[in-house]
Amino acid sequence: MVGELSHFIGGKKVTGQSGRFGDVYNPATGEVTSRVPLASAAELDVAVQSGKDAFSRWAQTPPLTRARVMFRYKELLEKNRDALARIIGSEHGKVLADATGEVTRGIEVVEFACGVPSLLKGEFTENVGTNVDSYSVRQPLGVVAGITPFNFPAMVPMWMFPVAIACGNTFVLKPSERDPSTGLLLAELLLEAGAPAGVLNVVNGDKAAVDAILAHPDIAAVSFVGSTPIAEYVYHTGAAHNKRVQALGGAKNHMVVLPDADMDQATDALMGAAYGSAGERCMAVSVAVAVGSAGDALLEKLAPRVRNLRIGPYTDPEAEMGPLVTKQAYDRVRGYVDQGIKEGAKLVVDGRVTKLQGYEKGFFLGGCLFDEVKPEMRIYREEIFGPVLSVVRSRDYEAALDLVNSHEFGNGTAIFTRDGDAARDFSARAKIGMVGVNVPIPVPMAFHSFGGWKRSIFGDHYVHGPEGVRFYTRLKTVTSRWPAGIRAGAEYVMPTMR
Repeated sequence: MVGELSHFIGGKKVTGQSGRFGDVYNPATGEVTSRVPLASAAELDVAVQSGKDAFSRWAQTPPLTRARVMFRYKELLEKNRDALARIIGSEHGKVLADATGEVTRGIEVVEFACGVPSLLKGEFTENVGTNVDSYSVRQPLGVVAGITPFNFPAMVPMWMFPVAIACGNTFVLKPSERDPSTGLLLAELLLEAGAPAGVLNVVNGDKAAVDAILAHPDIAAVSFVGSTPIAEYVYHTGAAHNKRVQALGGAKNHMVVLPDADMDQATDALMGAAYGSAGERCMAVSVAVAVGSAGDALLEKLAPRVRNLRIGPYTDPEAEMGPLVTKQAYDRVRGYVDQGIKEGAKLVVDGRVTKLQGYEKGFFLGGCLFDEVKPEMRIYREEIFGPVLSVVRSRDYEAALDLVNSHEFGNGTAIFTRDGDAARDFSARAKIGMVGVNVPIPVPMAFHSFGGWKRSIFGDHYVHGPEGVRFYTRLKTVTSRWPAGIRAGAEYVMPTMR
């Protein structure tokens, strides 16, 4: 039986009214498991009005009271961690260990949001002038929205709405229509934690819902994570409607391996970073830059590991990698592999031959490994978003750094070496937002902030952490003087403090 999902508006499940639906698949079997309603602009407006109605009271709720809701929410998320992971695995396809890790990283942002009251404190200056004081406060924006991708249906929404809500905003979440069930459960649990109805609304949909969000006059800010073309569209369209926008885009993360690196450590790092979650991560390593003699040593260890990747459905406890999210994603990634061969790259491991007995209709693609990839090739320039790793040979460190800095994307990068001087120089000179030293996926913890450079981000603020608090609040400065009973009369010159 194919079930029908809903929206979550005003604290209740709401049946879709547009008459349009999208199919949600189990990627391991290729079967449709549910239908998700695709909202119209009118349905989006209902959710916004629900958030607008809840905002005034929620914004006036003491920050400590809001934080206590987050404490209870954290407890509920931990109790439901396994249930959330199973939902993610069933709709996205990632293995349970990976899905559980995703939920944990989301919970860490909720933990950070529990401490937001300390970050909402302003500044105070006594006697900026005679008997005149000045202070600043941070206040919420109003109704804000998040448009989130399929690859992290729990973690990326939780990068956004816990911080926004703890700051006093209300939130409209538009999750990916490919795996929408996680967002619905997250909203139900927040209501159970004590957040008033309307503080978090979930509207499922496609581009029509996105455009409605970007144009809606009562949405003050939009957060987005997705591909670079869509991120750029969201940024420019939202800004044209006078919204505050943070839009995180694509990536082509390079990992530089120097000859002195621990090759076993580098190989382990590449296996997890390139093939974890079937490469469907914006922080996946998709390019290994092997410097000098590192190339042969790395390939010797890497190739057999890729060939022996344990691939299976999320229900297989021994599986290391699951399927791609949809048949369209499978076809697109496989097309990049075909293109790489045409362009002259050497396909060392061909994952296209992967077949799983009993899961022939699933969207499984084995790990693919290319060597002798050149910067002019499409498989080097474009984001593939699949289990495809390209090895580029570099003559020296400077040429490797130039590859990192010349690419249009600037999300994350890493260097593997025992040379502290090289690592320090790389960290300082890499034109990338997040840098790892012997760490392949340098995703900051929740009390820092996540974001890239160049065409990996549009907007001035990163997500979660202190940057998230700044994005979801605006600064107000108050200058006050209390009358002493003596009036000095009107002043017609620019006022100064004395």
